[in-house]
Amino acid sequence: MTAYDKGAGVNGNPLYHWIALAVSTVVVLPVPVAILAGWTPSWMRERQAGMRLRAYGVLCIYALMLVNSGPRIADASVETVMACMSVGFGCIAAAAVLFLLAERKDSGARTTRPSKPR
Repeated sequence: MTAYDKGAGVNGNPLYHWIALAVSTVVVLPVPVAILAGWTPSWMRERQAGMRLRAYGVLCIYALMLVNSGPRIADASVETVMACMSVGFGCIAAAAVLFLLAERKDSGARTTRPSKPR
């Protein structure tokens, strides 16, 4: 008999999911929102062509965190958690595509780095 058969939940303690969601919000969310608002971090100024695509890719990763933690916080059923995990795979795929498109756009663009004097 497994833990699922005994009626034990698969979601764990909701407090842990709240903490993880709060930390990921503080760590992950500010930079892509700032980039989409028009600010570019100094370490990324050389590759500005795909900057917005990168920001949307990071937001897809954040959406993955929301999709996976939401049903667990709500103590949803196993079927709902599994369905949301499947949606999370779509978020991962979208982020990967956006990151690849950003890199492709950067490779085709000129760099903004000033040339060195000769």
